[in-house]
Amino acid sequence: MEKSKVELQLKTLPENPGVYQYYDKNGRILYVGKAKNLKKRVTSYFTKNNDSHRIRVMVKKIAEIRHIVVSSETDALLLENNLIKKHQPRFNVMLKDDKTYPWICIKNERFPRVFPTRQLVKDGSEYYGPYTSFKTVSTLLDLIKGLYQLRTCNYDLSEEKIRAGKYKVCLEYHLGNCLGPCEGLESEADYLKKIEAIRQIVKGNFKDSLQQFRQQMKEHAGKMEFEEAQKIKSKIDVLENYQAKSTVVNPKINNVDVFSIVSDEGYGYVNFLQLSHGAIIRSHTIEMKKKLEESDLQLLELGITEIRQRFKSEIKEIYVPFKVDAGEDVKVTVPKLGDKKKIVDLSTRNAKYFRQERFKQMKIVDPDRHVNRIMAQMKQDLRLSQEPRHIECFDNSNIQGSNPVAACVVFKDGKPSKKDYRKFNIKTVEGPDDFASMEEVVFRRYKRLVAEGEPLPQLIIVDGGKGQLSSGVKALEILDLRGKIAIIGIAKRLEEIFYPGDSIPLYLDKRSESLKIIQHLRNEAHRFGITFHRNQRSNVALNTELENIPGIGEKTVVELLKNFRSLKRVKEASKESLSSVIGKSKAEIIYSHYHSND
Repeated sequence: MEKSKVELQLKTLPENPGVYQYYDKNGRILYVGKAKNLKKRVTSYFTKNNDSHRIRVMVKKIAEIRHIVVSSETDALLLENNLIKKHQPRFNVMLKDDKTYPWICIKNERFPRVFPTRQLVKDGSEYYGPYTSFKTVSTLLDLIKGLYQLRTCNYDLSEEKIRAGKYKVCLEYHLGNCLGPCEGLESEADYLKKIEAIRQIVKGNFKDSLQQFRQQMKEHAGKMEFEEAQKIKSKIDVLENYQAKSTVVNPKINNVDVFSIVSDEGYGYVNFLQLSHGAIIRSHTIEMKKKLEESDLQLLELGITEIRQRFKSEIKEIYVPFKVDAGEDVKVTVPKLGDKKKIVDLSTRNAKYFRQERFKQMKIVDPDRHVNRIMAQMKQDLRLSQEPRHIECFDNSNIQGSNPVAACVVFKDGKPSKKDYRKFNIKTVEGPDDFASMEEVVFRRYKRLVAEGEPLPQLIIVDGGKGQLSSGVKALEILDLRGKIAIIGIAKRLEEIFYPGDSIPLYLDKRSESLKIIQHLRNEAHRFGITFHRNQRSNVALNTELENIPGIGEKTVVELLKNFRSLKRVKEASKESLSSVIGKSKAEIIYSHYHSND
């Protein structure tokens, strides 16, 4: 459709809550979104200067706008989620997992069976879940089986058939796992009491079952039935042990959903904890791929809607790290301290662990995606105009002023490229001058790269603060490379990152991967420079006879060779010139050693 039709649609949009859909000229759906006010939200795409490249691309492709007006924001949330799942638009957040989760079924039948299933059959049966792993279901069912004797057969246990004696007890009865309702050995009323207790356990309420078992234990003990009392005591121990593992917060926190989010450049991770009677009865994390640089607020709202739909949660209160729109009927709490805050922090920790696990898996399965993610994160953290795929780091080594050298290490895609490392002997600087040395090596490095037509890095890091950084910038200005290559300095003491012309340093999160890579570069440059420096000093010491002269130490030898450049020149030097470098007394020793025959 023509652009004029889009403009006409923008003018006629209603100011009601609803869902909007963008289509391209071929009728393909591009994006589905929700809005409190359709007119304001949709118009903003076409009137704002969008920072996101992907949003600009999408807006250019929009040829038609469709919308659905709904009665409330909650309806808009649910409808948006359903349409995204159905159409999977190109520019919408992508949910990464879409699998069928297991449930615990209490079958709608006389003497109900309790079993795990992945299929929901609408026959009046009760389903609890879904659970995020079959292991959780198995653990819970093992607990139930240890506490209550239930039938496992699929017989039709109608009153008429039992009375007619159609069935005989099986091995489960003889093993003590079933009380034989098929032969009328257990009443339906007693059996249903156990089912009600099981309902409470799967909901996370252990209190009623514990009270019942304690009462039964007292009754058996009162009748001197100590063996039966011990059996009940064992069940209490099992239940209390399970409850202790489940309970992580105040038992008064009941029927609450907890959500949190962590995100990076490309993905968001929303964790969900469901609490009942102070116990976590469910935990799950979903991964969502960003398409339009969505904020944490947008991702969390989408995640909450998706998770509550998926797990069929109708709980009326949620805890979150910041205010969100979760619908009209849901109370949103942002805890600031106490047990409620602890449970939100626990949820955040779970989201972080999930993210770390995904990174580890990504390194193994998809190393390219891992590199792309880190490079995108470094670009964002360091405020760069492009991803730093090629980084070079410089470090000076001039211990005690002798043999000043410098090192340049190179990282490509976040990893050391040792074949590209370079060493520099300082040529133009007299004495220990860090700033001048830095200017020399940066100038020499990039003068050569430009002359040879070699690719330049996207980022230069100098080891040091404002002084070293200014020296590096000066060298780039001479070469007319200022602004073409990003350059920063890192100070050792507080890991401060300095930018040219900015007196206020940047402090990265101590746990961030961007800082870890910068520290790795700095440490590698330091190691490489120190090794080169030591080798230089060793070569000087080993290749001269000066060190064998009594009263002359390594420091004096280094100073002599630094100034006279060779052993021959030291031998030929006058007493006055030697004195000007190493002092009169040592000059006398050196001169006498080589001119004793005179």
